[in-house]
Amino acid sequence: MHILIAPNAFKNSLSAADAAKAIKQGLQKSKLHCTCECFPIADGGDGTAQLIIKKCEGKIITEVVQDPLGRKIKASFGLIDKGKTAVIEMADASGLRLLKHDELNPLQASSTGTGELIKLALDKNVTKIIIAMGGSATVDGGTGILSALGVKFLNAKNKLLTGLPENLIHLDTIDVDSIDYRILSCKVIVLCDVDNKLLGDNGAAAVFGPQKGATPKGVKKLEASLTKLTEVAFKQTGKDMAAIKYGGAAGGAAGGLSTFLNAKLVNGIEYFLQLTTFEEALKQSDIVITGEGSIDEQTLQGKGPFGVAVKAKKRGIPVIAISGKIPLEPRDKLKKYFDVLLPIGNEPTGIKTALLSAKNNLMRTSTEIGNLLALIMK
Repeated sequence: MHILIAPNAFKNSLSAADAAKAIKQGLQKSKLHCTCECFPIADGGDGTAQLIIKKCEGKIITEVVQDPLGRKIKASFGLIDKGKTAVIEMADASGLRLLKHDELNPLQASSTGTGELIKLALDKNVTKIIIAMGGSATVDGGTGILSALGVKFLNAKNKLLTGLPENLIHLDTIDVDSIDYRILSCKVIVLCDVDNKLLGDNGAAAVFGPQKGATPKGVKKLEASLTKLTEVAFKQTGKDMAAIKYGGAAGGAAGGLSTFLNAKLVNGIEYFLQLTTFEEALKQSDIVITGEGSIDEQTLQGKGPFGVAVKAKKRGIPVIAISGKIPLEPRDKLKKYFDVLLPIGNEPTGIKTALLSAKNNLMRTSTEIGNLLALIMK
């Protein structure tokens, strides 16, 4: 039996690669005679770029850029496809993980550092840029990225706005005359791990603002700022940022890049699996094991394990999913894609302990899966 191990990251606990390794170690401790291939996956969230660069045998470039609060930090991007394609992780320059809890402030946090990485990639003469957008600390509609590329956001007195995104409410004109012309002839692909649109109850401010430190009052300010950005952008470009699927990803940065850079917004896991030739690994497999920190019906909206399961099911390959959290009651929609869905916890515990125990819990659960499969194989 050959088992393909393809988990997503277990958020705040294990990277996808570490999760895959733990599952493999658990299977190897079981009574099952099998071979395993670790194929850690990502859906546009934190860690996606690193996996792509490694899988595509790329080169890592490290430079100094701004973090979300304007401080100088070192951040990296990758070059693949013989240097023709850059792979950028938004979280490396503009991520939540760069800030302490008491520093979170999406009214002031900027995506400028990610824009600086894009400019540095353009300096390498790339013709395509892939951006993984998960894990950002920003809700600025991509204005920081665009500013780094030469776009100017002006008030009614033709003065440059500062303190974005909070002060976007005073936006009157978006001046694109000084945009770095190289980006306009470069293909930009944005990998999104959520399909939220920019505005409204399911939009960037309402859903992601609180996760990034916004108070209820702050959420209203962010919504007003993004609404103003949408109005001015529509007046100047004829494109409705609020209507774009995936436009709310990364605090609306996906919508901003689609509108002003003609970026193509794609489902992160579908693009990742295609780019990394996942289908070839599937051809050799008898069973697939996938998973991530939480699996529920939201997983079916395009998260990593769902993308894996869809491709496996097309080939008639059984899928086992393991997770830190699953619904208490079985869900028919989940059963359609996951033949077996197991929680990895073995006793009541708090979230902190659960996160610290994820590796051991994955190993133990995988060992038991192997033992069960060994019984079936007899």
